[in-house]
Amino acid sequence: MEQPKVVLVTGIMASGKSTVAQLLAERLPRSAHVRGDAFRRMIVNGGVDIVPEGGDAMDEELSLRYRIAAQVADEYVRAGFTAVVQDVVLGASVQEFVDLTTSRPVAVVVLTPRPEVVARREDERPKSGYVDWTVKELDDYLRAETPRIGLWLDTSDQTPDQTVDEILARMSEAIADAQGRP
Repeated sequence: MEQPKVVLVTGIMASGKSTVAQLLAERLPRSAHVRGDAFRRMIVNGGVDIVPEGGDAMDEELSLRYRIAAQVADEYVRAGFTAVVQDVVLGASVQEFVDLTTSRPVAVVVLTPRPEVVARREDERPKSGYVDWTVKELDDYLRAETPRIGLWLDTSDQTPDQTVDEILARMSEAIADAQGRP
């Protein structure tokens, strides 16, 4: 199996993306962890909130964030690194991200712990991501609107290290081509 050049780790807030992406990057021989949320935080003025009915401005800002993340991932690949990109990329945006990334192959990993597990994790975190959404709303959106490409993992009963073990063991299932076929 060819080593993916870009690995997108996605899921809803508090699904374990940051932890899993970092651990995965640490296990790869030459890698970079691209944190998509960092691009949102770079906006000083004029940014829009990511809310359920955010509208065109929100969609455009998310699209910008994903384009930048894909470009950064491609630059790391050109320099010889595997880029592990971590962000909340849901719905049709998953396929759009794969299409934006020019490096191949691309692996998509969707973390899907049960909503009650996500709620518990959210309660244990120092930050609060669920202000405008409920865990159930975002989980329902993920499951109903996100195309089934890549490797979908229910990580409810796994430690982060176990999740990374499973990703590495099943990487061939995570690899998605530009048309989204695993």
